[in-house]
Amino acid sequence: MHFRDLTEAQVLAVAITAEEEDARIYRDFAEQFRKDFPASAEMFTKMAEEEDNHRSRLIDTYRERFGNHIPLIRRQDVKGFTTRKPSWFTRTVRPESAREQTALMEMEARHFYESAAQRTTDAGIRKLLGDLAQEEQRHENTADHIRTAQDAAGAAHEEHAMARRLFVLRFVQPGLAGLMDGSVSTLAPLFAAAFATHNTPDTFKVGLAASVGAGISMGFAEALSDDGKISGRGVPWIRGVVCGLMTMIGGLGHTLPYLAKDFRFATTIAIAVVIVELGIIAWIRKRYMDTPLLAAIFQVVVGGVLVFFAGWLIGSG
Repeated sequence: MHFRDLTEAQVLAVAITAEEEDARIYRDFAEQFRKDFPASAEMFTKMAEEEDNHRSRLIDTYRERFGNHIPLIRRQDVKGFTTRKPSWFTRTVRPESAREQTALMEMEARHFYESAAQRTTDAGIRKLLGDLAQEEQRHENTADHIRTAQDAAGAAHEEHAMARRLFVLRFVQPGLAGLMDGSVSTLAPLFAAAFATHNTPDTFKVGLAASVGAGISMGFAEALSDDGKISGRGVPWIRGVVCGLMTMIGGLGHTLPYLAKDFRFATTIAIAVVIVELGIIAWIRKRYMDTPLLAAIFQVVVGGVLVFFAGWLIGSG
């Protein structure tokens, strides 16, 4: 069914289900943010209450005009009608993203009511739809006012700091642990094989096996170490995937040069890649762990050099 073919009763019916769905989405956001972002949770709770009021007024008008039975017509049943992304599908949505989605939802709802009001001939329904269109516009302004008040109270700054801490806990820390393990722990077997055989294909196989094996091991270790319920570190399998992938990337970075046939060239490039990897790790530690840059470089470089020399000594012995 196309939007232009809807009767006045069907327009009200789809508006009722749309308001109900939007209220549920706002409450889903509020529930997600209640623990870590209470200011945003309060805003979305208020938005849900406004949508409930709209739904109630639409139901009252429908019952007065068309009776008590309201057919179930959903957004996806009407061509040309916008659909909503399920709020439960994304468990790690940030408050900023949710607010952007809210602004888009309110704008789409306003356009719907404006279009519907132009098509109806019933004066009472036309007035209701026009009033709801204006209120959806005010909702956008209300959200801005709430954000302004939260900024003035410092709540938004606190939420931004909390969002950064959660990002570090859930992504940066497991990713950094994996990158450090993959970049450092695979140095010894890789360069031991390189200096023992001077054979680039065999060295590549050893490095590949070490990188993949370390990635699988680190991924499972991270996923099984903490369920995230108490620490707030998020979904275990996501942390495991992040850690495992970064471990493999860290090991493969200095393994891939051994695809070249020339041993000296491959080893020179591999050593250069190791230096870059250690520099990236030091920068991440400074950027997200507040570690002084010189201290981060010293810690990472010393560990990397020791492991490299261990591999060189074992391979050359």
